[in-house]
Amino acid sequence: MALRLTLGQYYPGGSLVHRLDPRTKLACSLACTLAVFFIGTPPQLAFGLAGALAATALAQLPARKVIASIRPLVAVLLVLSLFNLLFVRGGETLLSWRFLTVTTAGVHAALIFSMRLVVAVMAMAILLLTTTPMQLTDAFDAFLEPLARLGLPGHELAMVFSLMLRFIPTLADETQAILDAQSMRGAALGEGSPARRLRSVVPVLVALLASSIHHAEGLSRALDARCYAGGAGRSHWHPLRMTGRDWLALAVVASWIFALILLGHAL
Repeated sequence: MALRLTLGQYYPGGSLVHRLDPRTKLACSLACTLAVFFIGTPPQLAFGLAGALAATALAQLPARKVIASIRPLVAVLLVLSLFNLLFVRGGETLLSWRFLTVTTAGVHAALIFSMRLVVAVMAMAILLLTTTPMQLTDAFDAFLEPLARLGLPGHELAMVFSLMLRFIPTLADETQAILDAQSMRGAALGEGSPARRLRSVVPVLVALLASSIHHAEGLSRALDARCYAGGAGRSHWHPLRMTGRDWLALAVVASWIFALILLGHAL
């Protein structure tokens, strides 16, 4: 069974969010991701979650798709919550046992700091689920175009990003094939002590690295055979155009961010 990765997967649809210009979606997602770090109170958190859920509904995305994008971060969020709960001091003491102390400030930090990352992940998940990799590449290429005018490799950076998204499912399939091959040869990848399990991962990583280098060399030969010379003089089959709904989406997101920050200063 192939590894189930949601990063970079596109969910086809005809919603309003799907029809937005990829530059608009990229700018809105990055702005929302940065704005969530202003969340510091429960009302702000509720307002941020409401905005993320509204965007999910507007994009007509299945809840399982969005939840699947958050699932890999559950362990990280739990560890972050535990550290904040045990090491943040302030307010009233709720529990004290030996060297462990839980305070109201720790509970507040464990809730706010973890859940606001969920809002940020949802914003990026909506971007990836409603935008094809090629559209994302065009958006990054447009944003990095000023670098090309300064003599920096703006188009090449956008192309690297596109190749990264392209090879995520390829590397996932390669990893699963390597794991299956190791299992058929009797390798006990999930058995034994933690040290033994860690050592059993080394052959998988070596084989995956060799496969990645092989794909990279094949790609470089293909680019050389086609006389690829960066973005000089290149045009787009589908030029990007901003419409009224794009400017409306930017205005709505800007208003949401302003209200989010204002809500924190009002309390």
